[in-house]
Amino acid sequence: MTDPRTDDTTGDLRLAVIGLGLRAPVARHAHRPGKGQAVVAAVDTDPRAHRRARDWFGDEVRLYTGHHELTSADIDAAFVITPDDTHENLVVDLLEAGIPVFVEKPLAITTAGCDRVLDTAHRTGTRLYVGHNMRHMPVVRTMRELIRRGEIGEVKAVWCRHFVGHGGDFYFKDWHADRRRTTGLLLQKGAHDLDVIHWLAGSYTEHVTALGGLTVYGGLPDRSGQPEGAVMPDWYDPDNNWPPRSLTGLNPVVDVEDLSMMIMRLEGGVHASYQQCHYTPDYWRNYTVIGTEGRLENFGDHGDTAEVRVWKRRSGYRTDADLVVPVPEPQAGGHGGSDPLLVAEFLRFVREGGTTDTSPVAAREAVAAGCAATESLRDGGRPVAVPRVPSEVARYFDRGQREPRQEATARR
Repeated sequence: MTDPRTDDTTGDLRLAVIGLGLRAPVARHAHRPGKGQAVVAAVDTDPRAHRRARDWFGDEVRLYTGHHELTSADIDAAFVITPDDTHENLVVDLLEAGIPVFVEKPLAITTAGCDRVLDTAHRTGTRLYVGHNMRHMPVVRTMRELIRRGEIGEVKAVWCRHFVGHGGDFYFKDWHADRRRTTGLLLQKGAHDLDVIHWLAGSYTEHVTALGGLTVYGGLPDRSGQPEGAVMPDWYDPDNNWPPRSLTGLNPVVDVEDLSMMIMRLEGGVHASYQQCHYTPDYWRNYTVIGTEGRLENFGDHGDTAEVRVWKRRSGYRTDADLVVPVPEPQAGGHGGSDPLLVAEFLRFVREGGTTDTSPVAAREAVAAGCAATESLRDGGRPVAVPRVPSEVARYFDRGQREPRQEATARR
């Protein structure tokens, strides 16, 4: 692969955005004309969405309804921020064309789809980056730093409860509710948390079992959907549609679970659990990590009151933890400031290569765990094994997407 130009005297890094829906604003963090990078092209199958691109990136942005018109001669990298079921084919096409890719999570909606993407990136040598922004969230980085410095000893268990308080609006009024487009919400929504669980534990899932169901939204009668061309902020109203059974405008197809629970055995003997509910009144994530010398737990996951508490002495119930670490205040940008950090890491990776805090293999492992759990859930909780990535592919990504000969050249 020919490296993108990095000399700002010859112009900005030229970027394209494919998909102008809910998550597309993440690419706005990359648009800095005259300061190193600029979005010069935008793609959406719905021409009505093109007005967003002009508003965000200026009247000179080139607009397309298909990605095949993009070439490596015209752009240096692309953001793929489209519905989940389109990721696999879009990313493979771009990688084959030699265009470095940022793809929003999940990497794909099947394990086989993820493996096809990884194989293409490995075979072509084109750089691949997956938008797991939670690895840049202050609460996650605070927990990981506490673990890495040995505050709770060796990690043995990770528990995560995800209270998806706005789940009805976010995931049951559009394509997210259709399992043909997502596989299920244990994958689509859970991919973030499964990746964090793996990152905190330092290992990937080997076996899973899961239970759950469509326990509330499946019985709601209004399946009128949303106006054509609308994206989620257009219909989201946190002051209405409560309690959950009052929801209207659900997607015509609703066949994903709104309540899910999975148990995981990870490599190295770590055990984990993940619970997800889409009709709680509150919206936040709670992690508990238990080690051989203590445990930690987050209270709040962003905002100026979030903190991580660590207990290290034996006792009964007590709220006064042995160590309380405030989570750094969120910076400007989405998801507690993690979105601009994510984009900055991607742009650095496009220019320089090397390792990143996000990982395509880890992104695949999160999808694989979510797929296996969904299979288990829909088959009465049957235990399901999670297949591994081929070792040579895993090593390639661990080395920062360099073959051994490339590593030797880079060291000289």
